Amino acid sequence: MEAFGQWLSGILAHLGYAEIVFLMALESSLFPVPSELVMIPAGYLAAKGQLNPFLAVAAGGLGSLIGASANYALGRYAGRAFLLRYGRYFLINEQKYHEAEALFLKNANLATFVGRLLPVIRHLISLPAGVFGMALLPFAVITTVGATLWCAVLVAAGYFFGEPAIQAITEYTHELGIAAVLLTAVFGLWFLLRRRSGGVA
Repeated sequence: MEAFGQWLSGILAHLGYAEIVFLMALESSLFPVPSELVMIPAGYLAAKGQLNPFLAVAAGGLGSLIGASANYALGRYAGRAFLLRYGRYFLINEQKYHEAEALFLKNANLATFVGRLLPVIRHLISLPAGVFGMALLPFAVITTVGATLWCAVLVAAGYFFGEPAIQAITEYTHELGIAAVLLTAVFGLWFLLRRRSGGVA
């Protein structure tokens, strides 16, 4: 992790639009690159005149779509087949799989949009979208809108608050991670209770 941190710091020291696209693509896949550590510094650099804030937001949205699409493809072409074939070994038989699929697809647009705004969840929300076969066009549109909105919020924080915002997000990254795990647990509990109460049509 120390080597990863040094590598990330090196990229952030020369942050440009290409680096934003690359890092946000990693952030939206399965790699641990917090978007706060990319987009807030981008906003700070925009305030100093080194980046255009609108292009920085667009680069963040594009990178997020690229990374999320990779997760979507992984879920669509590997995760779905894996769960249908081997899910019984994880107490997920075919009936439970299709029940979960129906429940997710019933709430797919909302889950995908809200998931793009939540720490940790935004790394993973594209996987169930792919696994359960959410239509590609709505997935791409909702992902782009949600991710771009999130990037805009972070760029604005860096633009208007500068170094204090960078320091705060660095200091409280651990606490944010804990909060994200709790949110994920709450969402999972709601999902299970909804299924058991007959929420699936």
